[in-house]
Amino acid sequence: MIHLILYAVLAGQAATSDQAADHIRAGLEARKQHQVDVEIAEFRKATELDSGLADAFVNLGAAYMEKHDYGSATAPLKRALELSPDLPVAHQFLGYALLAQGYAAEAIPHLERVGAQDALGIAQIETGQLSQAVANFNAALAQRPNDADLLYYLGHASGLLSKGAIDTLIAAHPDSARAHQALAENYFVLRQMPQAEREYQEALRLRPELPGLHLELGQVYANSAQWPKAEAEFREEGKLRPGNAEAAYRLGTALLQQGKATEALAELKRANELKADMPETLYSLGKAASLSGDAQTAEKVWMRVIELEQGGSLAAQAHFGLAGVYRKQGKAQQAQHEMQEFQRLQSTIGPPRSE
Repeated sequence: MIHLILYAVLAGQAATSDQAADHIRAGLEARKQHQVDVEIAEFRKATELDSGLADAFVNLGAAYMEKHDYGSATAPLKRALELSPDLPVAHQFLGYALLAQGYAAEAIPHLERVGAQDALGIAQIETGQLSQAVANFNAALAQRPNDADLLYYLGHASGLLSKGAIDTLIAAHPDSARAHQALAENYFVLRQMPQAEREYQEALRLRPELPGLHLELGQVYANSAQWPKAEAEFREEGKLRPGNAEAAYRLGTALLQQGKATEALAELKRANELKADMPETLYSLGKAASLSGDAQTAEKVWMRVIELEQGGSLAAQAHFGLAGVYRKQGKAQQAQHEMQEFQRLQSTIGPPRSE
């Protein structure tokens, strides 16, 4: 996670001892040759010859950092800052060394001084400064997009921040609709559907107009294949929020699962109008169109799924659907081509997911 770059650390001081300067140069040469033990010996000798030379101490600390010996690095880095309080590299290395040893609170001022956002975010997680950690990881990601470590820590910090807020909610307002909703969401994640259903129903009893509750309860029913109940909840959500694309999509899929293809087609078209080019919506729309006898729409939207998904599982299912459409139209060559594409994708991504 911590991106530590070692280089020839020079504080710009004039060496008071030619011998000390010689040992620093020898240590820097050893660094180029990746001879860490030689570095340590040379830099230590320089500190002994000139105890006021910040260059020697910061390089000695850096050499210990190369060996991941953070405990030994700490003292010379602190001495370097006593001699040269504004030396950025000493603040950076000392911040990393302290953090690696678990001294997060002590590391923070040094990491803040040099703007080491990734390491600072880690230290802030450990000291409970979760909002600040999230901000620092987001800022670091702007510089290093898709960095695996940064993404992990951002998710971790965000999760802890969310959990803290939910715990406070439940403790402070245990009988509120939001507390019951939060409990229901936890049960849903744990796949404890009866408990989730009970909590959502209580939340709705307390605040029936609360946006999102009918949608989430509908997903509980959908998860257990109780499609008529799911349909009813998604309809209620649609009445509350007619502009919500997910509610329209969920209602469309619930109708489709019950064989109500014509009704499903209308809802899925509306979902696509509200939020265009969502592959899941388009795939279900194509399925509803095909079952309703609207081959033209099915072909159009499934081709769009293939374009958007670039070889994913939904693209494979779209090829399979197109094969059926072309087969019904007597286009044997095109149907064969689509089946071949379906089989090719299936060989790499496994069986299609069920709807």
